[in-house]
Amino acid sequence: MMDNLWIAALDPADRERIEPYLEEREVARGQMLYDAGEAVDQVWFPIKGVVSLMTVLPDDKTVETAAIGREGLVGVTCGPFNARAASRAISQGDGVAACCSAEVFGAALDASETLRQALSRFTEGLMAQVQQVAACNAQHRLDERLARWLLTLHDRAEDDRIDLTQADIAGMLGVRRATVSEVGTVLEDRKLIQRGRGWVRVRDRDGLEAASCGCYGLMRQVMKDLALPQPEAGPEAGSEAA
Repeated sequence: MMDNLWIAALDPADRERIEPYLEEREVARGQMLYDAGEAVDQVWFPIKGVVSLMTVLPDDKTVETAAIGREGLVGVTCGPFNARAASRAISQGDGVAACCSAEVFGAALDASETLRQALSRFTEGLMAQVQQVAACNAQHRLDERLARWLLTLHDRAEDDRIDLTQADIAGMLGVRRATVSEVGTVLEDRKLIQRGRGWVRVRDRDGLEAASCGCYGLMRQVMKDLALPQPEAGPEAGSEAA
């Protein structure tokens, strides 16, 4: 379970409060860990893959407001453990996560001030991400937003190719599929990405960072300032697609 960076960063006594109760599970692409309005009774610690927190609008459209990989945990940021979730948690691809009951995690928090502090730092960083994404969605061009979002996924990917459909991207960014195709062409013409049926490959990582609006860098700096574990800045992307 040490492959989850948040757990690995805990002191040994706090890890011992959680690790014996963790169960490792495979998570399928598109799997919903919980939905908005549901009671959340499990805490998830991603080991491989990315979980997106989606805000659900009244017309059932969704927009991603946060992405969590092996640097964090999912299921404890909706309020008290008997509260109902304010967002929908969806796995962005096939992955692996460890999980325990909310009751087990709550008991560990009750027993440890240092664990409560670690969770507080994480939730503060997550809130900063949600706020930054909200501002980004309101103010920045779609090509900049797409670059920022691809960088976030690339950090948590195992290689430069990311399994994504146009429908996935449209849902994450809250736009039409036709719009995704148009803005994807902008990044592809600049040789920053390559697209295929159901996938996107990062060709030029540095160029993609330059094309982003800067929100990506700000979010990483917040995690650094809070002394939070964070994934490496993506796999080594080649200058040309394979």
